[in-house]
Amino acid sequence: MAGLRTALFLALFGGPPAVTADPLPAPEGDVLLTVSGAILQTNHAETAQFDRSMLEALDPVTFETTTIWTEGAQSFTGVPLAALLDAVGATGEAISATAINDYSVEIPASDWEDGGPVVAFLNNGEPMSLRDKGPLWIVWPYDDDEAYQSETIYSRSIWQLDRIEVTE
Repeated sequence: MAGLRTALFLALFGGPPAVTADPLPAPEGDVLLTVSGAILQTNHAETAQFDRSMLEALDPVTFETTTIWTEGAQSFTGVPLAALLDAVGATGEAISATAINDYSVEIPASDWEDGGPVVAFLNNGEPMSLRDKGPLWIVWPYDDDEAYQSETIYSRSIWQLDRIEVTE
């Protein structure tokens, strides 16, 4: 849908939509996430890089859910994927989310709904180490919607996330 909106805007007005969000600051700490591809907001070359404090500034949410990879209910805090992609002015139809070990998954724009996945940076109130699926993990509130309890959604729940490419 986002790609269609962009194409319509270009057809009507002849240029890309203006980004109204504040420009992205440069990261001051260790870069945890790099977003590239079909984005309008950048802060390093043609990418948007985020450190922990930048992610924390994007109105994180916290929810509790069970997962198939952990025992018992877990609390996750992170940036809604939709909010992150809005912050970079994503104009694509999907993302390719890639982990530190180069494992990659495709997530369509239809999954970027409100109340959907978050890019979690805290599990049970603590930062996640590499050993514990961190530092970033795309997590859905699996217990909130039966649709989130599917092999498709589980396969998109990538941990050790460090790169996102927005694709047309």
